[in-house]
Amino acid sequence: MVTRVMSSEILAADIGATSCRFAHFRTSDEGIKLLSSKWLRTSEQNSFAGLLHNLAESDFSLTPKEADIVSIGVAGPIEDGVYCKPPYISWEIDFSCAERDYGFSRYCLINDFVAQAYACKSPIAQMATQVVDGKARRDATIAVIGAGSNLGKAIVAVREGGNYIVVPSEGGHITFPLQSRRELEFAQFVLTRTAADYLTCNEVISGKGLSRIHEFLTGECLEPSEVSARFADHNETLLWASRFYGRVCRNFALDTLALGGVFIAGGVAAKVPQLVKHPAFREEFVSSPRHNELLSTIPVYLIVDEESGLWGAAMCGAKKLCEVLSRE
Repeated sequence: MVTRVMSSEILAADIGATSCRFAHFRTSDEGIKLLSSKWLRTSEQNSFAGLLHNLAESDFSLTPKEADIVSIGVAGPIEDGVYCKPPYISWEIDFSCAERDYGFSRYCLINDFVAQAYACKSPIAQMATQVVDGKARRDATIAVIGAGSNLGKAIVAVREGGNYIVVPSEGGHITFPLQSRRELEFAQFVLTRTAADYLTCNEVISGKGLSRIHEFLTGECLEPSEVSARFADHNETLLWASRFYGRVCRNFALDTLALGGVFIAGGVAAKVPQLVKHPAFREEFVSSPRHNELLSTIPVYLIVDEESGLWGAAMCGAKKLCEVLSRE
């Protein structure tokens, strides 16, 4: 369901370890429309204030002061709705004095995969590609998962009457599930390079994970884009990566009983859809000694639009703006 607010301007942002994406949305009684977007490299920003300055210096069509609400998804846990110190970004976001510091009083600060979860209720979800057959239940939980620089997760929990709430997660930081001696060797290979105590999902289901899988199997140290370009020549890398992706999606689907479906977002699968379209993905997704039949009923969708997080942030912003205006 699209939240409708008469003729309002929304500044949406999706701030990740690689890119800071911004978009100008307009809502009306006809729905929500994307007017323009702008991407900036996260590594080139020295602070959130500096990021907004660089945005203002660009050709972007909306300033924070002009927006009716600013809605920002960021890759990290949110504290009290006003603060985030992203684990993979060198600066923090603090909205405790947002109007004084940045010139806006209405805002949403949410986890980036909370934004991806809201995107599943936006028009962008209608463009998703179904990669695993199944039939979604309208009244059931939806699991949202996806890899970019790291792995993100969130849950859409449906309430009575079709309403829903979005539940955040930091599930990318949990231990990655290993199932064979060869996989244990892979884990040791990664740990020697990270000096970590255990292997997390972030280190495997991500762009850097693609590079590590390929290096372990072939001895070649390549960038993720170089790895995916060689999938035809190194099918074993694709096989491992697809199986691993299917495994974390299966485990999350079982964790949440996601009978409403699993939505995959994030830049890795959008750029390399073979990862989730390879037969190994589905084989691993439905593999369960007790729940193979249940898993076979759950559809899996791939959101191919890399600006889906912006749509989700805008949906959240529109929802909050509607609530605020109804009280004013």
